[in-house]
Amino acid sequence: MGAMISLVVFLGNTGRKYAGNRHNVAWQFADSLPLLSSLSWQKKFKGLYGSLSVDSGGERRLVHFLKPETFMNLSGESMGEAAAFFRLAPENLLVVHDELELPLGTASLKWSGGLGGHNGLRSAKAALGTADFWRLRFGIGRPEHADVASYVLSDFSAEERISLSVVWPPAAELLSGVLEKGPEAFQKEWQKKKLVQ
Repeated sequence: MGAMISLVVFLGNTGRKYAGNRHNVAWQFADSLPLLSSLSWQKKFKGLYGSLSVDSGGERRLVHFLKPETFMNLSGESMGEAAAFFRLAPENLLVVHDELELPLGTASLKWSGGLGGHNGLRSAKAALGTADFWRLRFGIGRPEHADVASYVLSDFSAEERISLSVVWPPAAELLSGVLEKGPEAFQKEWQKKKLVQ
């Protein structure tokens, strides 16, 4: 069995005006998770932090959850602090983030890889000293115009939110499975999984 995930980091921007943004899709996913409904978030590691006991191969183990509140571009500061405090290797981390290169309605679990111009991932790499960590990516699609910054910082449309509501339940099941059995068991099936037809 490969490395187990002990820290799940949801990338986003803090503040009400960012809540519905495409860039905050990971926070929207976190808020939809039945697994985290009983989690009491507390301020720690420059973010919101909580932990849960998870059944993993017949044994209980503690998994940590983090929403950095440093703003996206400095996410690594929060993530790095938590990883250092719990003495976790990068392979024990799962970073949940938005992905321009995938269409909306698609999710992907992958190990390592490029940063794709994502400032949150760039900050994570700077803090951890490596890009070798697990990622759960939610497709937000590319805009038809060149202004990517304003696109990721604009809200999902009503129609897109309906698509996301179809994405959340299978993605929640995936996350539970990953925490129980490790990410490698799901990597192939979730390479680029289309959840909305």
